[in-house]
Amino acid sequence: MAPPASAPAVEKDNKRITNGWTFYDWANSVYPLVITSSIFPIYWGSITKAINPTDVVDFLGFRVPGSSLLTYAISFSFLLIALVSPFLTSLADYSGRKKLFLQIFCYLGALSCAGLYFFTKDNLTLSTFIFIAATVGFSGSIVFYNSYLPEISSEEKFDSLSARGFSMGYIGSVLLLVICLAIIQGPEIMGGPKGVALFGMSVGHATRLSFLLTGLWWVGFAQIPFFTLPPDAGRAADAPVSQDGWLLNGFRELGKVWDQLKQQPNLKRFLLAYFTYNMGVQTVMYVATIFGDKVLQLDSTSLIVTILLLQIVGILGAWLFAKLSERIGNTRALSWAVFIWMLICVAGYFVQKGWSFFALAAVIGLTMGAVQSLSRSTYSKIIPENTPNAAAYFSFFDVVEKIGIVLGTLSFGLIGQITGSMRNSILSLIVFFIFGLGFLLTLRGKKLRDTPATNPATFPGPPAASSIASTPSTLK
Repeated sequence: MAPPASAPAVEKDNKRITNGWTFYDWANSVYPLVITSSIFPIYWGSITKAINPTDVVDFLGFRVPGSSLLTYAISFSFLLIALVSPFLTSLADYSGRKKLFLQIFCYLGALSCAGLYFFTKDNLTLSTFIFIAATVGFSGSIVFYNSYLPEISSEEKFDSLSARGFSMGYIGSVLLLVICLAIIQGPEIMGGPKGVALFGMSVGHATRLSFLLTGLWWVGFAQIPFFTLPPDAGRAADAPVSQDGWLLNGFRELGKVWDQLKQQPNLKRFLLAYFTYNMGVQTVMYVATIFGDKVLQLDSTSLIVTILLLQIVGILGAWLFAKLSERIGNTRALSWAVFIWMLICVAGYFVQKGWSFFALAAVIGLTMGAVQSLSRSTYSKIIPENTPNAAAYFSFFDVVEKIGIVLGTLSFGLIGQITGSMRNSILSLIVFFIFGLGFLLTLRGKKLRDTPATNPATFPGPPAASSIASTPSTLK
């Protein structure tokens, strides 16, 4: 049977499709909360200390501090996905199989996450690679997930739908974290013997069970968007055939995306802004647990309560700033959020254990959800309208984020190592927010969607698509 000559139009703002789309946030947001931010880092520390009380472990013949090994694993994961995702997303655009790639990365991440159930002190090296695979799966799936936003939603609803997705993610991840904590610490909190989890399990076994539950939650609820999102259209019958095959064509498509970015100055400015301010945001998110443990010497219960606070307030922040963007525009709302992050860096330098730390955590949660949600929806408004290459554009968005995480966490560690204080590292992050705010201010009052003479919504060559006129989008 011949493939269709062109992809069928997707009905925008269809409740069944948009509601299903938000459920992928519900499904996969448990990974960054349970694995990256809360339970897994604590378990990792207990394993490395069990191997060596000095926290120095052997990894592929190298002697590495356990905490540094986890950081390196995260950095390597993001660097790897930054290198391969542009090729994969352009290939997804070229082949018309975006949904398939979303599923592949989802299953890679979820099954690897479930595999961490077998993580013990006897298989640290293998478990490190399983963790890397899970992180790559999570990060890779987000690229394809985000690229659906301009395809399934009208522009005026980008902000609210993006915020709803993040809110669903926060709610779902908090719910699973509470379930995991009830299994791990419930009996002890209720007055039971120390070190004994639910059903008489050891705390270590219950902790590993939480990794299995996270993977099952992720892959289970992901079936909702897989069922409701539009099916892959496949490659159009009238699309030109590449003479060099899929591999070289993938890199060629990357070059075309880059050429289009160079022709859209407002898009370039926003990506520069996003790169700089998000470098600071993501770094804080990944080092918050380490800062609370090493600098403020908080116990594991206080750390997890703080992370729960971040998630709950993040729901409110995503919603409030979505409403604010409706009144004053995306750029102004983002500018206010970035300015608040500058104040957070200063406050983080002076924060002490106690009420001031929890107050600062609440403000971080408020602006964390706002920046993530508004950045995604703003980018959707800036890229060419109705472009069939949305996945390729979002791959660049993802690469910018991942490179920012690598550079941000690296600079944070180097400054802390050189100065001997993580407080100096926190304060230094203000530089990223200053530059980010500066780039954002250059966009105020402009029609952000560029309209060059040659319509950027489609690229010459495969994949073929009809020329679609772009409507300017103004963000104050």
